[in-house]
Amino acid sequence: MSAGTTDLDTKTAARVVDAAKVYGSGDAAVRALDAVTVGFPAGRFTAIMGPSGSGKSTLMHCAAGLDTLTSGTAYIGGTALGSLSDRELTLLRRERVGFVFQAFNLVPTLTVAENITLPLDLAGRRTDDAWVDALIDVVGLGGRLRHRPSELSGGQQQRVAVARALAGRPEVVFADEPTGNLDSRSGGEVLDLLGRAVRDMGRTVVMVTHDPGAAAHADEVVFLADGRLVDRMAAPTAARVLDRMKAFDGRGGGVSR
Repeated sequence: MSAGTTDLDTKTAARVVDAAKVYGSGDAAVRALDAVTVGFPAGRFTAIMGPSGSGKSTLMHCAAGLDTLTSGTAYIGGTALGSLSDRELTLLRRERVGFVFQAFNLVPTLTVAENITLPLDLAGRRTDDAWVDALIDVVGLGGRLRHRPSELSGGQQQRVAVARALAGRPEVVFADEPTGNLDSRSGGEVLDLLGRAVRDMGRTVVMVTHDPGAAAHADEVVFLADGRLVDRMAAPTAARVLDRMKAFDGRGGGVSR
């Protein structure tokens, strides 16, 4: 067993245990996460929701190793992230985790094909041509491989970003508001793509969103409020998620962004 690895349940792609994150100190301290313990099952699509300031993005960033916890432990599979050196953490994120953000973060001077394989090229890893070809087929951009990002719509750019996140066969893909910059049709296409990555390719997706419609594409929704885990909902629908979100607002208002 390698350093930083424990004999944890291999059916959990990522999890945090007693996770706390505090920004600042003294009277100015802000507790973004407060003793959160939650796991994200392998081969499932999980959405994280909550009002503005609930800690949902902080939870995702700490679970993904993009930020560190003040206390508690974050795991990718059986590997405790806090036990890793900076280099080991960088390698883990590169080899075992994929990321999709609201901003597409494509390299404008590279083609679609080059953007998709960029993480593998930077890591010096051999490209699995069959896997990449399957990804290109799934994202439906086979005729655009020589185009640059400026020649694509927003939805197409985000589909390239999803393909890039999946190119290295990561254990888990973390998506932070992946439809935030898209219209409803393009957003739906990206959400369908993330769902196919789970159902057809056996990947794990954890997505932060404020949109009940987006959350309805997930297998389960995790709800945060004031930095704490307050609820989980299996087989969500947009209406059920919206009703649950309204409960966070004492005035019965809509979803906070």
